[in-house]
Amino acid sequence: MGKYLSKIVLLFGIGTIIYSCSLVKRVPESKQLLTKNEIFVNDKLAKEDRINNLVVQQPNTNFLSYPFGLTLYNLAKPNPDSSYQAWLNRKPNRIKRLNNFLSAKQVERLGKSFFVSGLSNFAKETGEAPVIIDSKKVTKSEERLSGFYYNNGFIRNKVTSKIDSVGKKKGKVIYTITTGKPYYIDSITKIIESPIVDSLYATIEKKSFVKKGEQYNFTNFDTERKRITQFLRNNGVYHFQESNVRYDAIIDDSIQKMAINLKIEDRLVKDGDTLIKKPFSVYKISQVNVFTNNTSRKERNQFNDSITFRNFNIYSAGKLKYKPKAITNAIFIEQGKLFSDNDRTLTSKSLSNLKVFNYPNIEYVEDKRDTTKSSLIANIYLISKPKYIWQPSLDFTTSDIQQFGISGRMAFTWRNLFKRAETFELSAKGNIGSSRDLANPNNVFFNISEYGLEAKLNFPRIVFPIDTRKIVRKEMLPTTTATIGITSQRNIGLDKENLTGVYSYNWTPKQNNSIRLDLLNVQFIKNLNPGNYFNVYSSSYNTLNNLAQSYNVDPNNLENGSLTTQGAINFINDVRSGLTSLTPDDNEYKIIRSIGERRNRLIENNLIVSTGITFFKNTKANLLDNNFYSIRTKIESAGNILSLLAGTKNEQLSTNGNKTLFGIEYSQYIKAEVDYIKHWDFGKKNTLAMRAFAGLAVPYGNANSIPFSRSYFSGGSNDNRGWQAYSLGPGRSGGINDFNEANLKLAYSLEYRFRVGGNFYSAFFADIGNIWNVFDNIKDKDYTFNGISSLEDLAVGSGIGLRYDFDFFVFRFDLGYKAYDPAREVGDRWVKGINFSKTVLNFGINYPF
Repeated sequence: MGKYLSKIVLLFGIGTIIYSCSLVKRVPESKQLLTKNEIFVNDKLAKEDRINNLVVQQPNTNFLSYPFGLTLYNLAKPNPDSSYQAWLNRKPNRIKRLNNFLSAKQVERLGKSFFVSGLSNFAKETGEAPVIIDSKKVTKSEERLSGFYYNNGFIRNKVTSKIDSVGKKKGKVIYTITTGKPYYIDSITKIIESPIVDSLYATIEKKSFVKKGEQYNFTNFDTERKRITQFLRNNGVYHFQESNVRYDAIIDDSIQKMAINLKIEDRLVKDGDTLIKKPFSVYKISQVNVFTNNTSRKERNQFNDSITFRNFNIYSAGKLKYKPKAITNAIFIEQGKLFSDNDRTLTSKSLSNLKVFNYPNIEYVEDKRDTTKSSLIANIYLISKPKYIWQPSLDFTTSDIQQFGISGRMAFTWRNLFKRAETFELSAKGNIGSSRDLANPNNVFFNISEYGLEAKLNFPRIVFPIDTRKIVRKEMLPTTTATIGITSQRNIGLDKENLTGVYSYNWTPKQNNSIRLDLLNVQFIKNLNPGNYFNVYSSSYNTLNNLAQSYNVDPNNLENGSLTTQGAINFINDVRSGLTSLTPDDNEYKIIRSIGERRNRLIENNLIVSTGITFFKNTKANLLDNNFYSIRTKIESAGNILSLLAGTKNEQLSTNGNKTLFGIEYSQYIKAEVDYIKHWDFGKKNTLAMRAFAGLAVPYGNANSIPFSRSYFSGGSNDNRGWQAYSLGPGRSGGINDFNEANLKLAYSLEYRFRVGGNFYSAFFADIGNIWNVFDNIKDKDYTFNGISSLEDLAVGSGIGLRYDFDFFVFRFDLGYKAYDPAREVGDRWVKGINFSKTVLNFGINYPF
């Protein structure tokens, strides 16, 4: 070993030198690659991201301590076009030979091809150019750091910097900050010239964000300025602007205190060539004019139809196409009310919510008829969207079950159906796909197909026999949606026809919150090919077939030594009837009975009539906001209405002894679930994302199990990525069925996302969860939730992912591993059997949560 050690050290040293030199190959001489920023605050190294992110120049992004983006950039040729021309001219006859083999035009195009110049251009665009230390940007960083501490009360802070060399053409920047003592607000004096503004401010003064005795903080002043402006403009002070609020500070360095003067002066108005002061005044709305069907400013005064309805003047460039009430119900700017920015915002949202107009244009003009000069005329300009729309679409899709699919959709939209801004949509859809999880005896690529027709009618209001306006006010933007659809699919299960009907309400009680109430949700599922059950659920068949070799008593059940489809059914019945040597206490008996019960449940037609309510809250401010949370809770109850109807009829009971309606056994259950997502933004495009989910569906009354379409599964690209979809659980059973599902689910995921370089991102993730049977007809403890001890059955999947951001969507590739497998024996569950061959590959579009 000793004689090899020196060689290993030498090779390692040479590799390190080559690696180090490769990083600075694009760094000009006399320049330095930025490797690190160090910020010392009062002699202590600052580790907070909010401090480090103030520095203008940041080092190149690292992936596992490796500058992947910089390396990729360095691999590119600086001038691939010039390099190609130099290569052509290096040998006198090279161009001539290429022209004879291709053509002069093709030879020229070859220089712009992907392999000649495109590959280098891609590496440049995807990678990261070296970050060269710039003294001007260092100075800018000093100013930003100083400004940050100044705005947080350290008025006399001092910031210095220096650049240290850390190797050939490499350097780091050290910032040193001495904050000094914080300054506090000693007194607050207000100077407000307009009496009406002074009077209004007095009503909100006590809730000010700027308080005596607190440390100076610029954010509080900025927030207070916005609060004052918002309050005044929502109470009629039309001309007031945020710039009218000014704060002056008198600083006493001897005691580190500040005297604050709040100044709101009268507004400046131009009178000829001079500016004069005028007190602010409160404005009321004297008139509201609504112009519809306008396509340009020139047409605003060209109208052929007009009507006055509830103090609104409605004009139309042609014949009025809308019932006046449909428009006025969406307008919050009313005659006699004070001017209010809130009313304008609500009006814009509400008119847009009608989905028959483009975003409205609202303007105010002073009413010259009012001698007191305190009235405004509101003009609302509306441009109608096309009445009819034909929208064809074609999509390529992927999901947990369907590895590849082609979907087509043709939708016809008819706006303003009954002249009250209703929207009617009729759509036809079709899908063909490929799945490796389904039985495929003919070995065809497209082994999934689905087609359907759906009609949807949307009302921009609550449609209900009782007046609900006191409960769901119009500013909550309520809508009513009635949907009916039918689909036929050859997919997971037994080929199905699915008839659905939904009557639902949506409204937003306040910003970021929404509520959906499914007053009636009807679903009828008809299995078209129950005889194909054991072809689809092949693992159940294989289990039966193996047991039949020992316990089958009827030779007619076998053909060439294997169970026929009908033979498998007969074998289950023979076992349950006691015709075999198996008894109810035998484990094999329980397995066969379980397979039989599962088959009966999945081949039964389902009639589900439910009512449910969903609450959703999302604090995400915009697409770039990575510091937010969302929560969704849902409660659903099914079967109660049908139970009442069934009580009025005397229909025959099903083979399970349950009530039927129209000859179909209906489902009855209650279901509740909560889904919580939280994101933390660590800066530099690094994000920690977390998701927690819990769901439980409890059958009762006319049911002892949950319909397959309402049950839970675990595994897949949007769930526990260490397992494929439907392959995890229930409990510690080991996922022995083809499609494992249950009625209780717990899931928790944590994912750290970070930028690798360019548009490449990566993530480390850990997914925890499982499904169980509880309160239903499954009694096997390997499948059921048995209290706190069953939390030992929570599976842990972990791994790493690579993502590429195309701006309009993110392509995701995750490698998942079974870190903790509850299907294994206790004591042998952690990190067993992990190797590349057992990697679960997950592909997806956009992030899982």
